[in-house]
Amino acid sequence: MGGVNKSVPIFLCKTWRYLQAQGIACGKHRVARLRKSAGIEAQRKRRFRVMVEHHHTPKAVPDLLQRQFSRDEPNRAWVGDMTFIRTRQGWLHLVVLLDLFSRKVVGWSMGDRATTALHQAALTMAITQRRPEPGLVHHTDRGTVYSAPIYREQLAQAQMRPSMNGRKTAYDNAVAESFFSNLKNEWVHHHDFITREDAKLAIFDYIECFYNRNRIHQSLGYKTPDEVERLYYGA
Repeated sequence: MGGVNKSVPIFLCKTWRYLQAQGIACGKHRVARLRKSAGIEAQRKRRFRVMVEHHHTPKAVPDLLQRQFSRDEPNRAWVGDMTFIRTRQGWLHLVVLLDLFSRKVVGWSMGDRATTALHQAALTMAITQRRPEPGLVHHTDRGTVYSAPIYREQLAQAQMRPSMNGRKTAYDNAVAESFFSNLKNEWVHHHDFITREDAKLAIFDYIECFYNRNRIHQSLGYKTPDEVERLYYGA
């Protein structure tokens, strides 16, 4: 199979490669025509949200990643962040942790308020499911929640190494920011959530049924996060 034509949009290449992987023979131009006739377009908005630095935040820890967003093994480095989902009932807060090896979402939590407990729930899920060995790098922005003593204590108990962004930049945590961009462009912007529960169900479906299992990534050689991990473990 030849290389991807750089003039073809990335989202179209992904659609075409996904169909090829399912055994459906088709050309990229045919896929483009079908998408156009069906009115399917990627609703792209600003890739990164604006970072606002709050005053009086606890002292941050060093950036241990230095924008090195790949790892050769699972559970060597996780990146985390939080975003907001609009519903007619009010904002829904979503916290995630992703493994840099496979880009898999390994921990997540959702709630009405951006509390330390919400962030701890995502971390607890990730630790319970993955059981990482000591020394894992846990990278986030400089938010007060990630600097809270109770959160730092949870990291210490799991023998993780905390790491934080530099000042006033989203690119030091680009993988987490990119995940949120994809979530909103591919899913959230296509829904009008009446309640927070509606949003929770849709986001659960995106993370567990689509993103981790079926969404191919250019950075992973057009494989899914689950596929990358299955190949690593020989499953």
